[in-house]
Amino acid sequence: MKVGAPHGRELFLPNPLRKPVQNLAPTRRSYTRPDMSQNEAKRLAAEKAIEYVEDGMIVGVGTGSTVAFFIDALARIKHRIAGAVSSSDQSTERLRAHGIEVMELNNTGDLALYVDGADECDPHKRLIKGGGAALTREKIIAEASRKFVCIIDPIKQVPVLGRFPLPVEVIPMARSLAARQILALTGGQPVWRDGVVTDNGNVIIDVHGLSIVDPVAMERELSQIPGVVSVGLFARRPADVVIVGGEPPVVL
Repeated sequence: MKVGAPHGRELFLPNPLRKPVQNLAPTRRSYTRPDMSQNEAKRLAAEKAIEYVEDGMIVGVGTGSTVAFFIDALARIKHRIAGAVSSSDQSTERLRAHGIEVMELNNTGDLALYVDGADECDPHKRLIKGGGAALTREKIIAEASRKFVCIIDPIKQVPVLGRFPLPVEVIPMARSLAARQILALTGGQPVWRDGVVTDNGNVIIDVHGLSIVDPVAMERELSQIPGVVSVGLFARRPADVVIVGGEPPVVL
């Protein structure tokens, strides 16, 4: 059933005959001082990730506020690296502003290292990503990289993925079709992120009200929906290393 929603968005409510999916409130783990800001925790995680950068590397770079700190730290050692492959126009602009060469993945081949943030991370290093609408390019670079280092602040740690709405990138003409099928498959509430167009020219549907106990299966099933370009679950290819910002940062 489709009803009106604030700000002109389309909200697809679950079928009332379908048992709703329970949304478990996660237990948050924190390694930060009580007075430490979220931005400070992000910065500490980003600074720790620099330790994974080796001389001569082409570094895969993600998108988002935590990655912005990583790019700033990377700029201090730009003389040691060959360049970067970027997952978004936003990150490309920041890298170039620091004088870091941005290369095309088609020309570089596989990468040794990819550093990116996440909107949620479970104990198995499986992630929800896409809050910044760059999930497709992020997933491509993660797949092309031998090591994926995920940098987060402590509040991104959850026991079960799904409290953060799951982003799904969709071809515009398939928006309503994909939303109906997502509703049928998950029981969650698909909401069009009105006004947002990805770097690939597509739209984002955010799926609310999920408790994703089998993220690998959900990633596989949603990816089969016609018109879906990418699902913001990084479960089939999770992070290899997770760095949680704090004093000191914790490496998982």
